Amino acid sequence: MTAVTVAAAGRARPASPRVELRGVSKAFAGRRAPVEALGPLDLAVADGEFVVLVGPSGCGKTTLLNLVAGFEFPSAGEVLFDGRTVVGPGPDRVMIFQQPALFPWLNVLDNVAFPLLRDRTTSRRQRRARATEQLHRVHLDGFEDAFVHELSGGMKQRAALARALAAGPGVLLCDEPFGSLDALTRERLYAQLQELHGDTGATVLFVTHNTREAACLADRVIVLSARPARVKCVLEVGLPRPRDFYDPDVSRLAGRILAELRGELGESQGP
Repeated sequence: MTAVTVAAAGRARPASPRVELRGVSKAFAGRRAPVEALGPLDLAVADGEFVVLVGPSGCGKTTLLNLVAGFEFPSAGEVLFDGRTVVGPGPDRVMIFQQPALFPWLNVLDNVAFPLLRDRTTSRRQRRARATEQLHRVHLDGFEDAFVHELSGGMKQRAALARALAAGPGVLLCDEPFGSLDALTRERLYAQLQELHGDTGATVLFVTHNTREAACLADRVIVLSARPARVKCVLEVGLPRPRDFYDPDVSRLAGRILAELRGELGESQGP
């Protein structure tokens, strides 16, 4: 039986949030009138929590991540990280994109060590040791000297994940990081990401269109409405980890998420 409870949208607030959005709205300039992308929206993510955002295409999921990252700023409301207003990008919030943003002129080890260059208190040997540790976490041992063009798509994304972890961020912001990968590679990465989350206790805010992916990974699934995005409902997931992508409980939860999305779009549920 799928262990899922539904919380009201306004109750999506942990006691001590790592990330918090308070009454956040975001609008972009349009030809004739502003285009509303978000809100008003309230959301909070606890330390160590894995929260997945799903919603109709174009509803503003990536915009929400960009606000937390500090790449964009709200039109109204406030975005906080560890209780402080987000005023710009910072090493405490790292984004992982659909396409790995690796440097082709650096080998894998130097790519992973790159974020550590800002720390002037560490030696080159210390940086390389930390990068090597993260490569081991993502099972890329032996590829330290390889260059980006020598890696498969899944290996590139694992290298990007290792680089993000090496920076020691307060939160990982994942914008459909597995969307361009084949099914078998994605399934392997689901297992590895759950393992990493268990080992590191990282706080993760993850965007996807894949409802089964959401069910497989999340502690909570936040279903967003069509644009402008608001929190439609919160699904609290109580399934044990590690979760298998094809587990019947994961499948049933994915169906529940899909039903919420279809209801938002006004589509027939079908037989």
